[in-house]
Amino acid sequence: MSTFSAYDFRNQKALIRVDFNVPLNDKFEITDDTRMRAAIPTIKKILNDGGSVILMSHLGRPKDGPTDKYSLKHLIPHLSELLGGARVFFADDCIGEQAWLTAGMLRAGEVMLLENLRFYKEEEKGNEEFAAKLARLGDVWVNDAFGTAHRAHASTAVIAKFFPAEKRLFGLLMEGEVTSAEKVLHASEKPFVAIIGGAKVSDKILIIENLLERATDIIIGGGMAYTFIRARGGKIGNSLCEEDRLQTALDILKLAKEKNVSIHLPEDSVIADKFDANANTAVTPSDAIPDGWMGLDIGPKAEGIFSEVIRKSKTILWNGPMGVFEMEKFQKGTKAIAVAIAEATQAGSFSLVGGGDSVSAVNQFGFADKVSYVSTGGGAMLEYFEGKVLPGIAAVQS
Repeated sequence: MSTFSAYDFRNQKALIRVDFNVPLNDKFEITDDTRMRAAIPTIKKILNDGGSVILMSHLGRPKDGPTDKYSLKHLIPHLSELLGGARVFFADDCIGEQAWLTAGMLRAGEVMLLENLRFYKEEEKGNEEFAAKLARLGDVWVNDAFGTAHRAHASTAVIAKFFPAEKRLFGLLMEGEVTSAEKVLHASEKPFVAIIGGAKVSDKILIIENLLERATDIIIGGGMAYTFIRARGGKIGNSLCEEDRLQTALDILKLAKEKNVSIHLPEDSVIADKFDANANTAVTPSDAIPDGWMGLDIGPKAEGIFSEVIRKSKTILWNGPMGVFEMEKFQKGTKAIAVAIAEATQAGSFSLVGGGDSVSAVNQFGFADKVSYVSTGGGAMLEYFEGKVLPGIAAVQS
């Protein structure tokens, strides 16, 4: 496998799978361009080498073929701006005559964007013939879409078989993602804390089980913490609880004990009398929440204990918020975690933030540049930490 940085793209047409699945408002304006910005260094390296770039991506989940709402043409003005005003050619189909001719005419330093791959059902089905048609467009295939690395789609994995091993590369974003994830999973310095939040235990069982083999500490926050607290006999009022996962929670606690992993649950919670930004709030022990009230954030004691564990750790993985941080009343816990991670990072720890909500949180609180690495791939990052083989990674490495 060639490394991206060492590869010379001069006179090469690089077909790059990017993840431009960005949110658009009803005027088709991009409301968060994080994923697009993440791909720019890869594009620029190729252009600076004297190569040309053909970008392919999906956008949204179009059900019935081409629809204006999901057209990638809406991204062209902003993409051009991110590339310093460079002209971006657009092919209104991702395969076919026009795409083929436009790609053929591309000169060194030029960029072309293909229309939404998912306008064809063949993309998600991993159809070989469709992958072969895409492969015709470029001399070298670069996978820089970590967000879709867990999908065995035509453009993210199947296409690899139409390029020799030395012409299948990770882009800079993907290289960074894979290196950071492998550092945490396979070369973590101890103590290693995994901070797992979010609403449901069921979403995070596999990741917790896999981390029990690796972490020294696991902090559990967010709605899922109350399933654990209830399983241990605590009173959680109207807090979120997966009744069918109580035994699972007990099994995880038992396994952690056997493996000498410390599981930290929030001692206290910020509770509310309804799920509302203007609800009445109070702080109580997490296992003594009155009926009619629900835990919506970790409390000050939990903040202190969790922060202390984080500051002592050498490797930190954060996946999922501590509470309903979208509402100001319930964001203090998540913010405290972000602060502690930033402080630990500054003191020399390696920190990786992955998963949609924790990424939103570090961005919202302005901590994105204060952690070691912010992952762009929510589902992909989760599956990687569950110990699964990701097709988009295997396609380049094999």
